[in-house]
Amino acid sequence: MRPSSSLFPAVLAGFVAVLVGYASSAAIIWQAAAAAGATPHQIAGWMTALGIGMGVSTLALSLWYKSPVLTAWSTPGAALLATSLQGVTLAETIGIFIFANALILLCGVTGLFARLMKIIPHTLAAAMLAGVLLRFGLQAFSHLEGHFLLCGSMLLAWLIAKAFAPRYAIVATLLVGSMAAWAGGDVVTDNLAFRVVLPEFIAPKFTFTTLVSIGLPFFLVTMASQNAPGFATMKASGYPVTVSPLIIFTGALALLFSPFGVFSICIAAITAAICQSPDAHPDASKRWLAAAAAGVFYLLAGIFGGSITALMAALPLSWIQTLAGLALLGTISGSLYQALQHEAERDAAIVTFLVTASGVTLLGIGSAFWGLIAGGICFVVLSRFRRA
Repeated sequence: MRPSSSLFPAVLAGFVAVLVGYASSAAIIWQAAAAAGATPHQIAGWMTALGIGMGVSTLALSLWYKSPVLTAWSTPGAALLATSLQGVTLAETIGIFIFANALILLCGVTGLFARLMKIIPHTLAAAMLAGVLLRFGLQAFSHLEGHFLLCGSMLLAWLIAKAFAPRYAIVATLLVGSMAAWAGGDVVTDNLAFRVVLPEFIAPKFTFTTLVSIGLPFFLVTMASQNAPGFATMKASGYPVTVSPLIIFTGALALLFSPFGVFSICIAAITAAICQSPDAHPDASKRWLAAAAAGVFYLLAGIFGGSITALMAALPLSWIQTLAGLALLGTISGSLYQALQHEAERDAAIVTFLVTASGVTLLGIGSAFWGLIAGGICFVVLSRFRRA
């Protein structure tokens, strides 16, 4: 097989991963920044800093470990900030970022997070991944009702390509979907403009009330709802990379970039699954190429951070969500197989899957964390009583 024939799907997987990451949560980040009183120019600078931070970290970690290590911002964390920053000054917001990222770095240095990750059974990690990705798989079909021609053509292209050239199924889906969206007038380019906005340094201000009421919950949400699923995704995909060095690297980089609007740099889960799937590369040892490509696209997105919102607005949401869902079907099915293949652990795994997929939020912490907790309790109780 020629190297170029294997490289193109990897590059495409990296592009899709970045596209999905930005499309799914860029608007939430803008809402959080606006709630803190940031100007449009400052928000654009935040997007620039975030893109550069994720690009540098993804490239560095993937090249160093030769594994598909993707980083991302904390979408659950951004959602928490968007609802918590009203009345908080911009300087206090930067103080919250520094405080939370310093705690994350401390977790990496002490090895606390690594010790917790080692005790998670592989079946529960796979079940949690499947639960996190379920809604994306459902979105591949949920838009058929309102956008039948666009989504139907994408599904048909995926099916035909999957039957005759499975490695290029997502390529065919992207191309056919793009043509269908353009022909249907769903691509809006009126406000699309490319411009470079440099990040702006903002001096922090630390107040006890904001650090305790917002900083601590933000730290917990980021670790439980973003980093934990990220490492579980890597574990379920067969890439058991050492936890603490990654937490130290991403935490330190986020801490360095915090005054420029980088609220978090975490280990990615959903977007990483795209680059860790067989569709990215048939050879598991070469899928790091997809992550490296994602790092380059992150950097490009960062350079043109001021244009991200306009670009997202130009693409139809149904196109993005259908493409993401189809790109993740293989990962979802593989995760379910790993989660349910051991009969003795099947009950605990299905509880993990269902709680995670439910989307329940308790104490400000997302369902991925509670899925692991519920499944872990079932695992311990059932294992002890069945042995007895």
